[in-house]
Amino acid sequence: MRPLLSDAKPEYVGIASVETYLYDVDEKHRETADIVGDGAMYALAPGKGFQSHREPNNIIHTYVSLKRSDDWFDKIDFQDSKDAITKVGMEFEGWPETLTKLIKSTETQPVLRKVYVLPIGHQWEHASNITLIGDAAHLMPPAGEGANLALLDGAELAMSIVNNRNNLKEAIIQYEKPMFARSEKAAIEANEFLDIILGERTPYQLADILRETLDGK
Repeated sequence: MRPLLSDAKPEYVGIASVETYLYDVDEKHRETADIVGDGAMYALAPGKGFQSHREPNNIIHTYVSLKRSDDWFDKIDFQDSKDAITKVGMEFEGWPETLTKLIKSTETQPVLRKVYVLPIGHQWEHASNITLIGDAAHLMPPAGEGANLALLDGAELAMSIVNNRNNLKEAIIQYEKPMFARSEKAAIEANEFLDIILGERTPYQLADILRETLDGK
Protein backbone atom coordinates (compact mmCIF):
# COMPACT_ATOMS: atom_id res chain seq x y z
CA MET A 1 0.00 0.00 0.00
CA ARG A 2 1.30 3.44 -0.94
CA PRO A 3 2.13 5.77 1.98
CA LEU A 4 -0.49 8.50 2.29
CA LEU A 5 0.30 12.19 2.53
CA SER A 6 -0.64 12.28 6.21
CA ASP A 7 1.69 9.35 6.96
CA ALA A 8 4.84 10.34 5.09
CA LYS A 9 7.39 12.78 6.46
CA PRO A 10 10.74 13.85 4.97
CA GLU A 11 13.57 11.81 6.48
CA TYR A 12 17.29 12.60 6.69
CA VAL A 13 19.26 10.11 4.58
CA GLY A 14 22.53 10.37 6.52
CA ILE A 15 24.27 12.61 3.99
CA ALA A 16 24.72 16.38 3.95
CA SER A 17 26.67 18.88 1.90
CA VAL A 18 28.42 22.05 3.01
CA GLU A 19 28.06 24.76 0.37
CA THR A 20 31.08 26.99 -0.32
CA TYR A 21 32.26 29.55 -2.88
CA LEU A 22 35.61 30.74 -4.19
CA TYR A 23 35.86 34.00 -6.16
CA ASP A 24 38.37 35.34 -8.73
CA VAL A 25 39.62 31.80 -8.92
CA ASP A 26 41.93 32.15 -11.92
CA GLU A 27 43.87 34.80 -10.03
CA LYS A 28 43.56 33.73 -6.39
CA HIS A 29 43.18 29.93 -6.60
CA ARG A 30 44.76 29.02 -9.92
CA GLU A 31 45.68 25.39 -9.19
CA THR A 32 42.24 24.64 -7.78
CA ALA A 33 40.61 26.40 -10.74
CA ASP A 34 42.65 24.25 -13.14
CA ILE A 35 41.44 21.07 -11.42
CA VAL A 36 37.79 22.13 -11.57
CA GLY A 37 38.18 23.29 -15.17
CA ASP A 38 35.42 24.98 -17.12
CA GLY A 39 32.62 22.59 -16.14
CA ALA A 40 32.05 20.22 -13.23
CA MET A 41 34.53 18.28 -11.11
CA TYR A 42 33.97 15.35 -8.75
CA ALA A 43 36.62 14.28 -6.24
CA LEU A 44 35.12 11.36 -4.34
CA ALA A 45 35.80 8.66 -1.79
CA PRO A 46 33.32 6.41 0.03
CA GLY A 47 31.20 8.62 2.24
CA LYS A 48 32.73 11.96 1.31
CA GLY A 49 33.87 14.16 -1.51
CA PHE A 50 33.85 17.44 -3.38
CA GLN A 51 31.33 18.31 -6.10
CA SER A 52 32.38 21.56 -7.73
CA HIS A 53 31.44 23.49 -10.83
CA ARG A 54 32.57 26.67 -12.52
CA GLU A 55 30.06 29.49 -12.57
CA PRO A 56 30.14 32.75 -14.56
CA ASN A 57 32.33 35.63 -13.34
CA ASN A 58 35.24 33.42 -12.31
CA ILE A 59 33.45 31.63 -9.45
CA ILE A 60 33.74 28.05 -8.19
CA HIS A 61 30.67 26.73 -6.37
CA THR A 62 31.22 23.59 -4.27
CA TYR A 63 29.22 21.07 -2.28
CA VAL A 64 31.47 19.35 0.26
CA SER A 65 29.57 16.13 0.93
CA LEU A 66 29.85 13.90 3.98
CA LYS A 67 28.05 10.75 5.08
CA ARG A 68 27.56 11.51 8.75
CA SER A 69 24.80 11.32 11.34
CA ASP A 70 22.39 14.10 12.14
CA ASP A 71 24.03 14.47 15.56
CA TRP A 72 27.51 14.79 14.02
CA PHE A 73 26.47 17.83 12.00
CA ASP A 74 24.42 19.30 14.85
CA LYS A 75 27.56 19.52 17.00
CA ILE A 76 29.11 21.94 14.51
CA ASP A 77 28.29 25.64 14.82
CA PHE A 78 27.73 26.66 11.21
CA GLN A 79 27.21 30.25 12.35
CA ASP A 80 30.88 30.17 13.30
CA SER A 81 32.65 29.91 9.94
CA LYS A 82 36.04 29.09 11.46
CA ASP A 83 34.62 26.26 13.56
CA ALA A 84 32.68 24.79 10.64
CA ILE A 85 35.58 25.05 8.20
CA THR A 86 38.00 23.47 10.68
CA LYS A 87 35.78 20.54 11.62
CA VAL A 88 34.61 19.74 8.09
CA GLY A 89 38.12 20.25 6.72
CA MET A 90 39.51 17.71 9.20
CA GLU A 91 37.45 15.03 7.44
CA PHE A 92 39.68 15.53 4.39
CA GLU A 93 43.02 15.30 6.15
CA GLY A 94 45.61 13.93 3.73
CA TRP A 95 43.76 15.14 0.62
CA PRO A 96 45.65 17.49 -1.74
CA GLU A 97 45.60 21.14 -0.75
CA THR A 98 44.30 22.06 -4.19
CA LEU A 99 41.10 20.22 -3.24
CA THR A 100 40.84 21.08 0.45
CA LYS A 101 40.98 24.77 -0.48
CA LEU A 102 37.41 24.26 -1.68
CA ILE A 103 36.39 24.18 1.99
CA LYS A 104 39.31 25.76 3.85
CA SER A 105 39.52 28.88 1.66
CA THR A 106 35.79 29.47 1.20
CA GLU A 107 34.99 33.15 0.84
CA THR A 108 31.44 32.80 2.07
CA GLN A 109 30.05 31.41 5.28
CA PRO A 110 29.70 27.64 4.80
CA VAL A 111 26.07 26.58 4.59
CA LEU A 112 24.87 23.14 5.71
CA ARG A 113 22.50 21.38 3.30
CA LYS A 114 21.15 18.16 4.81
CA VAL A 115 19.57 15.73 2.36
CA TYR A 116 15.98 14.80 3.16
CA VAL A 117 13.69 12.57 1.12
CA LEU A 118 10.12 11.37 0.95
CA PRO A 119 9.54 7.62 0.48
CA ILE A 120 10.00 6.37 -3.07
CA GLY A 121 6.56 5.94 -4.61
CA HIS A 122 5.04 8.47 -2.23
CA GLN A 123 1.43 9.20 -3.14
CA TRP A 124 -1.69 10.48 -1.43
CA GLU A 125 -5.42 10.07 -1.70
CA HIS A 126 -6.97 12.62 -4.03
CA ALA A 127 -8.27 15.75 -2.27
CA SER A 128 -10.68 18.19 -3.87
CA ASN A 129 -9.19 21.44 -5.17
CA ILE A 130 -5.70 20.86 -3.82
CA THR A 131 -2.52 19.11 -4.97
CA LEU A 132 1.26 19.45 -4.74
CA ILE A 133 4.13 20.09 -7.15
CA GLY A 134 7.92 19.98 -6.95
CA ASP A 135 9.75 18.93 -3.80
CA ALA A 136 6.54 19.20 -1.78
CA ALA A 137 5.20 16.31 -3.86
CA HIS A 138 8.33 14.22 -4.36
CA LEU A 139 11.32 15.29 -2.27
CA MET A 140 14.36 13.23 -3.34
CA PRO A 141 18.17 13.38 -3.27
CA PRO A 142 19.70 16.05 -5.53
CA ALA A 143 20.54 14.55 -8.91
CA GLY A 144 20.05 17.45 -11.29
CA GLU A 145 16.33 16.88 -11.84
CA GLY A 146 14.62 18.73 -8.99
CA ALA A 147 14.00 22.04 -10.76
CA ASN A 148 13.16 20.25 -14.01
CA LEU A 149 10.51 18.14 -12.29
CA ALA A 150 9.02 21.15 -10.51
CA LEU A 151 8.73 23.10 -13.76
CA LEU A 152 7.23 20.09 -15.53
CA ASP A 153 4.76 19.57 -12.67
CA GLY A 154 3.62 23.18 -12.93
CA ALA A 155 3.26 23.04 -16.71
CA GLU A 156 1.41 19.71 -16.64
CA LEU A 157 -0.96 20.90 -13.92
CA ALA A 158 -1.68 24.13 -15.81
CA MET A 159 -2.36 22.21 -19.02
CA SER A 160 -4.63 19.78 -17.22
CA ILE A 161 -6.63 22.68 -15.74
CA VAL A 162 -6.94 24.28 -19.19
CA ASN A 163 -8.18 21.00 -20.66
CA ASN A 164 -10.64 20.46 -17.79
CA ARG A 165 -11.59 24.02 -16.93
CA ASN A 166 -15.09 23.03 -15.85
CA ASN A 167 -13.96 20.08 -13.73
CA LEU A 168 -11.12 20.90 -11.36
CA LYS A 169 -11.33 17.51 -9.65
CA GLU A 170 -10.69 15.72 -12.95
CA ALA A 171 -7.92 18.18 -13.83
CA ILE A 172 -6.06 17.35 -10.64
CA ILE A 173 -6.56 13.60 -11.06
CA GLN A 174 -5.24 13.74 -14.62
CA TYR A 175 -2.19 15.68 -13.41
CA GLU A 176 -1.43 13.48 -10.42
CA LYS A 177 -1.50 10.08 -12.07
CA PRO A 178 1.43 10.62 -14.49
CA MET A 179 3.21 12.83 -11.94
CA PHE A 180 3.27 9.98 -9.43
CA ALA A 181 4.73 7.62 -12.04
CA ARG A 182 7.48 9.95 -13.29
CA SER A 183 8.46 11.09 -9.79
CA GLU A 184 8.80 7.49 -8.60
CA LYS A 185 11.12 6.73 -11.51
CA ALA A 186 13.13 9.90 -10.84
CA ALA A 187 13.38 9.10 -7.12
CA ILE A 188 14.76 5.63 -7.83
CA GLU A 189 17.37 7.13 -10.16
CA ALA A 190 18.23 9.88 -7.66
CA ASN A 191 18.85 7.34 -4.89
CA GLU A 192 20.98 5.27 -7.24
CA PHE A 193 23.00 8.38 -8.14
CA LEU A 194 23.55 9.17 -4.45
CA ASP A 195 25.01 5.69 -3.97
CA ILE A 196 27.15 6.07 -7.10
CA ILE A 197 28.83 9.24 -5.86
CA LEU A 198 29.13 8.47 -2.14
CA GLY A 199 28.65 4.70 -1.79
CA GLU A 200 31.23 2.02 -1.12
CA ARG A 201 32.22 1.68 -4.79
CA THR A 202 32.92 5.33 -5.42
CA PRO A 203 34.71 6.69 -7.40
CA TYR A 204 35.10 3.55 -9.50
CA GLN A 205 31.39 3.05 -10.16
CA LEU A 206 31.05 6.62 -11.47
CA ALA A 207 34.19 6.19 -13.58
CA ASP A 208 32.78 2.98 -15.09
CA ILE A 209 29.51 4.72 -16.00
CA LEU A 210 31.33 7.65 -17.61
CA ARG A 211 33.61 5.27 -19.50
CA GLU A 212 30.64 3.27 -20.80
CA THR A 213 28.91 6.49 -21.84
CA LEU A 214 31.95 7.65 -23.78
CA ASP A 215 32.44 4.22 -25.37
CA GLY A 216 28.79 4.25 -26.43
CA LYS A 217 29.38 7.38 -28.45
